[in-house]
Amino acid sequence: MTEKINKQRRNISGAAALAVLAIQFGATSKAAAQTAGSSTTAATRSVRSTFSTIRQINAGVLNMGYAEEGPSGGPVVILLHGWPYDIHSFADVAPRLAREGYRVIIPYLRGHGTTTFLHADTVRNAQQAVVALDIIALMDALEIERAILAGFDWGARTANIIAALWPDRCKAMVSVNGYLINNRERNKVPLPPKVEHGWWYQYYFATERGRAGYEANRREFNKLMWRANSPRWSFDDATFERTAAAFDNADHVAIVMHNYRWRLNLAEGEGRYDAFETRLAAGPVISVPTMTLDGDADGVVPATDGQSYANKFSGKRVHKVVPGAGHNLPQEAPEAFASAILEVDRY
Repeated sequence: MTEKINKQRRNISGAAALAVLAIQFGATSKAAAQTAGSSTTAATRSVRSTFSTIRQINAGVLNMGYAEEGPSGGPVVILLHGWPYDIHSFADVAPRLAREGYRVIIPYLRGHGTTTFLHADTVRNAQQAVVALDIIALMDALEIERAILAGFDWGARTANIIAALWPDRCKAMVSVNGYLINNRERNKVPLPPKVEHGWWYQYYFATERGRAGYEANRREFNKLMWRANSPRWSFDDATFERTAAAFDNADHVAIVMHNYRWRLNLAEGEGRYDAFETRLAAGPVISVPTMTLDGDADGVVPATDGQSYANKFSGKRVHKVVPGAGHNLPQEAPEAFASAILEVDRY
C-alpha cells in the first residue's frame, strides 16, 4: 500500500514545537526550519536512532512520529512500546520482520519522542482508551485497515484494547504479560506487600514531589527502572541514551503522571471517553488469535502459566515463557518476540 500522508496544514504552534523536537533529536537546524515552515504535515527527518528516518503524520489530536521498515505493500505489523521505553525496544525485531516481507510500523506513543500534540490546549490525557484511540487514528491516517499488533507494558495494554473493542482492525496479537486492560475499581483493592513493592513508582508519581522528582531526574530515574525491571539485562550507556532522548518530549512528564494517577483513581479522564472505559472496565473478551509472553526474569511481573486470564480469550491463544528475558522483552529477546509474531500470523 502506498503511504498517503494527511495533507491538512498543521497549525503554527504545532509546527514550532515539532521544529524544536527535530533539533533536539539530532536533525540539522536547516531541516528543522524547513519542517516548521512547510505547508504539509509530511516530514521525514533524521534522528539519533538506529532507524534511518522518523516520519511524521497527523493522526487524531497528535502529530505522530513513527519508524517504518519493510515493503510498503506487505502485511502490516504495528509494534507498541511501553514506559520507560521507546521505539528502540524493537530495533532488532523490526528488521527481522521486514526481511520476512512485513510492513512494520513503530510509533512513538503520546508524550514520547517526536510525537506531539497538534494544539496547545488539548488535555494531556493518558487514560488507557485514549492511547488505543491514538493507534486507531494512526491506522486511519496511514490507510491501514488491519494489522498484527504486538507490544509490551503500555503497548501490550493498547494492543489488548484494540483487539477487544475493534477486532476488525486487529488480525492477530502478541501481548507481553497477557491481559492488561485496567479496571479502576479493581485497582482500589490492595495487593500483597511484595507485589505492591514492585509498583512503588506509581505511589511516588501520585505526589507532587514525585512529579518534580521525575521532571528533574527522568534519565536517572528511568535507568533505575530499566535495571529493576530487567535484572539480568546488561545494557550499555549508549543503548540507554538512544532511548532516553525520547523522554525529552515536552509532554512526557505530564503524560506519564496522568497515566499512573488515572489508574489509581487520583486523576480523572475526559468524559467523552467514558463509554469506552465502561466497556473496558467490564473486562471484554478478546477473540483474535493471540500469543501471550512472559519473561522469566521480569522484575515487575513474575512469569506465570497464563491460566489466570485464560477466560479473557475466546480465540486461539498460546502462552510461552521466554527464558532470561525481563520486562523489556522485545529488546532483550528480539528473536523470540519476532518469532511469536510470525507464529501468531499463522493461527
